[in-house]
Amino acid sequence: MLFLLFHIGKERYALEASRVVEVVPMLDMKEIPQAPPGLAGLINYRGQPVPVVDLNRLTLGHAATGKFSTRIIIMKCEGLNGTPQMVGLVAERATGMLRKDPHDFVKTGLGEIEKPFLGPVLMDPAGPIQWILEDKLLTYDLRQLVLDLAPPVAP
Repeated sequence: MLFLLFHIGKERYALEASRVVEVVPMLDMKEIPQAPPGLAGLINYRGQPVPVVDLNRLTLGHAATGKFSTRIIIMKCEGLNGTPQMVGLVAERATGMLRKDPHDFVKTGLGEIEKPFLGPVLMDPAGPIQWILEDKLLTYDLRQLVLDLAPPVAP
């Protein structure tokens, strides 16, 4: 299976690449007044307004750094009504790919209750890589707000 690699703070994480529509450079965002923590704003993605969540702000409490390698990952997400929708994720150093068997990742039991988006871990020579379960990343309230803003994915 192919994974997209990125960082949240100093740590490495992976997303299942089959869920990724495209990785784009940082774009100008429309801020949403009184948005909940983590919701960075809206971008114009190919003529569609796509909500964007900052992974650093959501998990660490501060915005991602504005480095050249900070990207917006356009993801397919299952909407509340079951239809696929697009959501952007701001991620630092989102420039690497990794091909691994999903069984190479092992469960740790850490954070699965209070942080259910933290999936199993791959022990890599350069350090651990944790699989992010994007369908469990957003709280219900944030998911509802983000997906209300998200356009459907074209068939």
